Amino acid sequence: MSDSRLSPVPDLPPPPPRLLTGAALFLDFDGTLAPIADTPDGVEVDDDLLALLGRLRDRLDGRLAIVSGRSVATLRDFGFGQFLLAGTHGLELAEPGRPIEAPARLPAINEAEAAFQTFASGKPGVLVERKTISVGLHFRGAPQWGRQAGDLAAGLADRLDLALQPGKMLYELRPGGADKGSAVRALMRRAPMAGGTPLFIGDDVTDEEGFAVARDLGGAGILVGVPRATLAAFSLEQVAAVRHYLAQGVAGTD
Repeated sequence: MSDSRLSPVPDLPPPPPRLLTGAALFLDFDGTLAPIADTPDGVEVDDDLLALLGRLRDRLDGRLAIVSGRSVATLRDFGFGQFLLAGTHGLELAEPGRPIEAPARLPAINEAEAAFQTFASGKPGVLVERKTISVGLHFRGAPQWGRQAGDLAAGLADRLDLALQPGKMLYELRPGGADKGSAVRALMRRAPMAGGTPLFIGDDVTDEEGFAVARDLGGAGILVGVPRATLAAFSLEQVAAVRHYLAQGVAGTD
């Protein structure tokens, strides 16, 4: 995200638990609720996390949503089917037990996926992640290919009229017209999120749109991980700190 509102690398305070009182809580997944894994399918979601989120959702009268670059189908496979979900950077929305609201998969995404597969062939550590309506090219296991991966993704985005979404050691191509900020705006107009104060917790640059909209709507963002220029007002050091903070919200401590 390129935004003149981004502050220099700040010394942000930890968030007070009172922020969770009355919050409409938006949670990123990778790097926030679970550590980033070496491969897209290497993440595990434990029962303790699901139980914690369930208790917090109930305490917030349902005002808890997971907003992720992952597809809704993948989030449901991880066990989050009982939660309000925004997947593929806001392109997909889903209520528990309801069909997914999403655009159709574009032929251009299939063309981009084929190009990614050709690039990844013969390059150990370079992985292609097929999502419902987008495709990602991961190079965490082979960072020496990062520049070439970026050049390929940028060229395909331009030629195929797709949105290029950089992430942590990956490039994703998807339809345009949505991001995590638009997901926050859309969900804040719906029950049960409407009426709460938006609080967005995330770690990646893709979460900055969520921080921005939460702030614009009178709430705040919480950055997880290494300090960097950000629109967030608070910070937590790592995934374990996020879980501890959410547990404080369940307990109702200040």
